[in-house]
Amino acid sequence: MAADDITDDYPNEIDEQLKGFDSSVSAVKTMLDKLMSVPRNDQRQKLDPLDQAKLDLMSVYTLNSLYWMYLVTQGVNPRDHGVKQELERIRTYMNRVKEITDKKKAARLDKGAAGRFLRHALADPKERDSKKKAAASGKTSDVTPSKRAKKS
Repeated sequence: MAADDITDDYPNEIDEQLKGFDSSVSAVKTMLDKLMSVPRNDQRQKLDPLDQAKLDLMSVYTLNSLYWMYLVTQGVNPRDHGVKQELERIRTYMNRVKEITDKKKAARLDKGAAGRFLRHALADPKERDSKKKAAASGKTSDVTPSKRAKKS
């Protein structure tokens, strides 16, 4: 059978989609070959628990996605199949892992600095102004002369 005979078997409109599908399957195969080339336990031992969870979720999501594609090639609507609920369940866990990762990356609160900001913001303005004037003149009202000598 010649190549022209094959293209006559299906409408030309889906030619681009088939080429895209073929390249996607090739890319997935390449990634899976890389993943399968190293024993799973060796991969997991090098990772912390959060990264292990990410690897496991990525693996199970990939397998379920491949099954989704298989169902499509068999003429089965995957939206009516249990694989849809499984993919949604996995996405839920992926979102949880993302939240944990985001919390780790979030800025940490400097409690000491926050306390100073609050004390300054809540201080009586008259008291604050008198402390500024005293500091400018070299006198501080809350420090006794003996404490001033120790500071120097």
